[in-house]
Amino acid sequence: MAYVITEDCLACGVCLAECASNAIQEGDLYVINDECTECGACVECCPVGAIIEK
Repeated sequence: MAYVITEDCLACGVCLAECASNAIQEGDLYVINDECTECGACVECCPVGAIIEK
């Protein structure tokens, strides 16, 4: 996994809609799982920059 979601996550759901591989799991803080294809779509769409390279 090349990306992680930091504590800055607002759990707004924007990244869920952008993730083609359904690799983001909902929760108090969202988590990127092993299904991640490292496409970077979630990084670009996050409104608060909470998804960063590991």
